[in-house]
Order: sequence, then structure tokens, then C-alpha cells
Amino acid sequence: MNISFKKVTPSPLDGVTDLQTEIWGKDFEFVTDQYIKIFAPSGKGKSSFMHLLYGLRNDYKGSICIDGKDIKTFSSQTWATVRQEKISMLFQDLRLFLDLTALENIKLKYELKSFKDWNSLESLFERLNIAHVKNKPCAHLSYGERQRVAIIRALVQPFEVLLLDEPFSHLDRNNAEIASELIQEECRARKAHYIYTSLGSDVYLNETKAFRL
Repeated sequence: MNISFKKVTPSPLDGVTDLQTEIWGKDFEFVTDQYIKIFAPSGKGKSSFMHLLYGLRNDYKGSICIDGKDIKTFSSQTWATVRQEKISMLFQDLRLFLDLTALENIKLKYELKSFKDWNSLESLFERLNIAHVKNKPCAHLSYGERQRVAIIRALVQPFEVLLLDEPFSHLDRNNAEIASELIQEECRARKAHYIYTSLGSDVYLNETKAFRL
């Protein structure tokens, strides 16, 4: 999957002339097999950037194209297909259903496509050191435990691009390294690429290119 930006500027930044950015107002392309890091301090629009890619916002000038097609022309059905088959996303705010258990949150996404063997998915709880909480409501989990549940949820569907918005922000070094290794394994196995946002200091995921937002 190729994603191209052509002079994209979010509406809140329209007219701002002193932006120190390699993204807004520029022309560039993300192509298959690239691993992209988008870095900036807090509050500089990293989540907004991800929401543009995922089609959750359209308040911008310029154009964003997926495989040559302007995403502003996508119907709701097209977006539904893209989000179920082409692009998976780990949100910074996670967007888990807190009244459901960790396992139930995974099942909701899994049942849309049944992409992977269920037993192999359950084994990811062991790998990410959260097997002991998989039957607990997410409301009772720590934020770090929730973040690992959300990582599993992002991996249970097919994707060509994995969007990761500050994916390790609440993990200690050991758990961040385990999670990053899993993410990279999954992307290599699927010949997929990822785009992730960062404050700039983490070294957990490899990248082929990095852009300052």
C-alpha cells in the first residue's frame, strides 16, 4: 500500500508560516516495506496526523491518497473495508471497552475477520505478560496492561499498514522491548509496514525513515 501526502495542512495550522516540520505542507510518500517514525514533542499534532491517515478527520487542505485514490472521495463503506482489511490502528487513548474483559475486547475485533488462529492469539497474552488479566474487565487493568491489550487487538486483523500512536508510552523497558519485537515480527510476516509516532527518544522500533512533525 502506498500513502501519499501532497501539501497537507490541518485547518488549525492554516496560515501559520513558522512551522518547523517535515510533514505539513510537504509532498512525500510512504511505500510498502518502509518503517516510518513521526516524532515531535507532546501537543504538536501526532494523533491528529494519525487520525488523518485513518480517515477520522478531514479538516485539512491538500490531498492524502491511498494507492492513488484521494481519501476524501472514500465512502463510509470503502473506509469500513480499508479499516478491516488494509489499515489497523493502535490509538493513543486505546479505545477499549472498559466494561468488557481484555479477552472480550479482542474477540470483538477477531470476529470481524477471524484472521488468525484463536489459540495463537490467546498465546499473545502470555507473550506480553498479561495472561493473568485476560478475563478481567479492562476498567480494572493498569494503563500499561490496557496498552498491551490494545496492541493485541491491533494485530488480530489483516493489515498492510499498521498505525501506532505512541505505542509504548506506558510500558517499562522490558515490556516495550517484548511488544516491539512482536509488532516487528508480525509486520515482517505479513510484508506490511508500520507508521508510528514518538516523542523522539524511544529506540524500540526500527525505522527506515524518520520525519519531524
